Amino acid sequence: MNNSILTFAIAAATAAGVVVRPFRLPEAVWAVCAALLIVTLGILSPEDGWAGVLKGTDVYLFLVGMMLLSELARKEGLFDWIAAIATSQAKGSPKRLFVLVYIIGILVTGLLSNDATAVVLTPAVYAACRAAQVKNPLPYLFICAFIANAASFLLPISNPANLVIFAGGEMPPLSRWLATFMLPSIASIAVTFIVLYWTQRSSLANEEIAPQIARPELKTSAKLAGTGLIVTAMLLVAASAVHVDLGIPTFLAGVCTAALVLTVVRESPVAVIRGVSWSVLPLVAGLFVVVEAVNRTGVTAALADALQDLSMRSETQAIAVSGILVALISNLANNLPAGLFAGSAVQAAHVADRVAGAVLIGVDLGPNLSVTGSLATILWLSALRREGISVTGIQFLKLGVLVMTPALALSLAALAFTP
Repeated sequence: MNNSILTFAIAAATAAGVVVRPFRLPEAVWAVCAALLIVTLGILSPEDGWAGVLKGTDVYLFLVGMMLLSELARKEGLFDWIAAIATSQAKGSPKRLFVLVYIIGILVTGLLSNDATAVVLTPAVYAACRAAQVKNPLPYLFICAFIANAASFLLPISNPANLVIFAGGEMPPLSRWLATFMLPSIASIAVTFIVLYWTQRSSLANEEIAPQIARPELKTSAKLAGTGLIVTAMLLVAASAVHVDLGIPTFLAGVCTAALVLTVVRESPVAVIRGVSWSVLPLVAGLFVVVEAVNRTGVTAALADALQDLSMRSETQAIAVSGILVALISNLANNLPAGLFAGSAVQAAHVADRVAGAVLIGVDLGPNLSVTGSLATILWLSALRREGISVTGIQFLKLGVLVMTPALALSLAALAFTP
């Protein structure tokens, strides 16, 4: 068996392991085992495997910063305070609460990234559901997972995967971005809401929520944690404007906010460090190694040639085929590392903005199909497990087929008709 066949077999087994979680082992176990197997079999040398790991450095820094900010906000009661406000605004209506959570999800994804929606918004929404005495919080929690991907091409900073599609990782000017993605984003956000609401309508109809709950005191430490989140959003916008990677600013914002808050409350950092889902980092590192091995099979060059030929024959057909194909690939290999070689293929093919945009939509929106597709969804699952809530890969897939399929189709159609 040659190395290419072995590589694709390992990649497929990794995706299956992350989705099914045999023996209930964490997702990271399967990604790390796959990476070690790739090196052990000689598909990649240890040096090349390590190079694959290092390609994710900016992502690791970004995640650590965001997870620190999230854990601080949760621990200091910021989420409980936000939950009380959201519940009060819902005025006892489950449907109104659903709409409010969805709107907040759009804002958080657009300004802080889809990973932030999974890490920061999910515990806040769960806190709101608990405070409102919601019997079934899943309809509201599903919003956090699906809007994180559906709104992730609203702005260049809305998804770290966006940074690798255009011009070697440099984001295009905002005017060019909005001209390309505004209509597809509206289609994605609107269709995702309609289908998600329709699928959850019976649960919402049978739900009752408390019209008023006691609003907890907003402590100084919680205010500082909230300020840290706001400053981080400002830093990300500024960093993206000057084409600076987002990892270091986010990491520094998280560490500095943690140091300030812990100094004010005079507590050890041990509790915050323990609260962070560190297993996400080896999971991402393992996926980067798997994709590095896939890259060595020559699939990137083949994709670039095929994309270029298809674009020359019909741009509309190239938009449809590339968007759908990349969406499916992202669910097999995770969209962030998949975006690395998809971006390389786009740059090598020198295709038009709309074709490159179709690839980006596939990378960003396609992962709403399965739990393996997006790092944001994996982070969302980790947040749910911390609260004792379980969502299986099959359960998510059944809902993902209904939500993602029409959203992807209409987003690509909107892109094709964009001037």
